[in-house]
Amino acid sequence: MRVVVNLVRGKRVAEALDVLAFTPQKATRPIRLTIESAVHNLMNKHEEERFDENDLVIREIRVDEGPQFKRFRPAPRGRAHPIRKRLSHLTVVVASADQEELQEA
Repeated sequence: MRVVVNLVRGKRVAEALDVLAFTPQKATRPIRLTIESAVHNLMNKHEEERFDENDLVIREIRVDEGPQFKRFRPAPRGRAHPIRKRLSHLTVVVASADQEELQEA
C-alpha cells in the first residue's frame, strides 16, 4: 500500500485520482475512496467557504500499522506455523493550494 501512496503524495487531488485510476495495484481502491472521503469531509466542514476541487492538494497521506490477526497453519511433525494477517490505517489530509502556499512561507 505504501508504494501506491508514494505515487500520489503531494499531488493535486484530481491528478492523484487520475493516477490511481490507471494503477493496477489492489490497494488503489481503498486509497481512492479515502481521498474522496477526505475531500467531502473538507467541504462539509467548511460549508461557508467555496473550494474548487481542482485546487485541492494532498498535504499529507500516511499508512500506519494496524492490528494483526494471528492464525496458525499446520506444519509437518505436529507443529504449527504462525500466520499474521496484517491490517493498516490510512490517513489523508487535504488542503487547498492557497493554504499550502501560506504554510510554506
